[in-house]
Amino acid sequence: MKFLMAGGGTGGHVMPALAVARELKRRGHEPFFAGTRSGLEATLVPSAGFPIEWVEIGGLKRVGLARTLRTLWQLPSSTLAMAAALGRWRPAAVFSMGGYVAGPVMLAAWLRRIPMVLMEPNAIPGMTNRWMGRMVKRALVNFAETAAHFPPGRAEVTGVPVRPEFFAIPPKPRGAKLVVLITGGSRGSRTLNQAARQSWPLFKESGPCVRFIHQAGSGADAELAREFAASGLCGQVTAFIDDMPAAFAEADLIICRSGAGAVAELAAAGKPSILVPFPFAADDHQTRNAEVLARAGAARLIPDAEFTGRRLFEEVAALAAEPGALEKMGEAARQFARPHAAEHTADLLEELARGRA
Repeated sequence: MKFLMAGGGTGGHVMPALAVARELKRRGHEPFFAGTRSGLEATLVPSAGFPIEWVEIGGLKRVGLARTLRTLWQLPSSTLAMAAALGRWRPAAVFSMGGYVAGPVMLAAWLRRIPMVLMEPNAIPGMTNRWMGRMVKRALVNFAETAAHFPPGRAEVTGVPVRPEFFAIPPKPRGAKLVVLITGGSRGSRTLNQAARQSWPLFKESGPCVRFIHQAGSGADAELAREFAASGLCGQVTAFIDDMPAAFAEADLIICRSGAGAVAELAAAGKPSILVPFPFAADDHQTRNAEVLARAGAARLIPDAEFTGRRLFEEVAALAAEPGALEKMGEAARQFARPHAAEHTADLLEELARGRA
């Protein structure tokens, strides 16, 4: 059977859809994707070996009047084009991660009466998933409180599909040096990079014994690496970490943004974290994600505007000085782990496809 995977733009939308697609392919099915030429799906999906149908559509959140009007103009034609594509491919069911890419795809699937399953990875549903939530057969969510945003009985807590390597990371006993992983994602984070730079003299002067692993993003890494080498501290600054599960395994504490993908990986690995939500995320969903982990004692939440070098230093030093603090946070994070999310999603898609047949 053929299944359509919709959603793109960011890794938080693309990577879980790829995990489900790989599971469907392992079972003998034929997944294909819908996405834009400008999102991460344009490189990640073809490199994973899956076909992709291109959608001409843009966002509606925080994009300005011109972009909004253009998107609204594109929506009818994009929906009709996708309806034609669905007629060619004839998928048995549609799986959507939401995001603006999924809008015309889900509208076309609804018009063709193709059963749909959506996954909402964030604590607060995005615009597309809020609009389409009443049209889908099942809404799969990452956090229990997210279910309240969908019709009664339609939502199910499954977690977000994460690479199995993260679940295989064993608990790490503390060594002589506290290993701190800082990552702002593949493109880096200006806030995290600047705070790290400001913290280095403080750690050198009076801080705990720390080794840093810092993914700074391309463009910022060269200068930061030179400054870090001059600081005399232990560790490395790099543009990109190819093997992130291995970096997670080394880390005692992780400092990062709080997108859905990052939060799911922290849970799978059972890692304590300091979360600095990206302040311009749609509907401020990164803050909501971080609040869930912070309430459970799995993370410390620091707003972007407050995350300075001094604050970074003080938070790390306090956690390092409190016996058992990091271990307790790691245990609390692991309660959110859902190791079989991709398999369960594939089961549900097969069930819907058989029912339609």
